[in-house]
Amino acid sequence: MFGLFKKDPAKALKKELKVKSEEAMQVQRSGDLRKYAVLVQEIEEIEKKIHELSK
Repeated sequence: MFGLFKKDPAKALKKELKVKSEEAMQVQRSGDLRKYAVLVQEIEEIEKKIHELSK
C-alpha cells in the first residue's frame, strides 16, 4: 500500500536509454564517430544499471 506512489527507477532508466539511443543514431548518421562512441558507452552503462535493478 505504501509503495503505491514510489517511482520505478528502472522505468526512468529505460526512458533515458531510449533518448540516448535516438541521439546516438542521429550522431552516427551525421558522421561524428567519436561522439557516437561516447554515447554507446553511456548506453552500455545504463543497460548495466537496468540489469542490476532487475536482479
